[in-house]
Amino acid sequence: MNEEVSKYIEKQVSPQKEICQRVREIILNTFPDIKEEMKWGVPAYADGLFYIVALKDHVNLGFSNKSLTKEELRLFDGNGKTTAHIQISETKNFNQTRIVNLLHLVKNKNS
Repeated sequence: MNEEVSKYIEKQVSPQKEICQRVREIILNTFPDIKEEMKWGVPAYADGLFYIVALKDHVNLGFSNKSLTKEELRLFDGNGKTTAHIQISETKNFNQTRIVNLLHLVKNKNS
């Protein structure tokens, strides 16, 4: 685990701190050998395929969308020109299966 990523997560307020911790655990458990680093000022994984950003009232788990189809992009809560994201605002309404499926989708499309 990257020390800078740990510091980023530790300085967040609740519930964003706990959400970031859980999302990080899911990513690291799903891909034990994944590269974790700080990029763009936020935790990033697999050279930017995934990122975590704590915002004022929620956390976004972002994904590179460069290889996704229009149909696949509908699986996300929002998207832009180069990224898509899901928004997580509560630790108790956490859909781990959805997150793991989206991680695999994006990783497989970019392998």
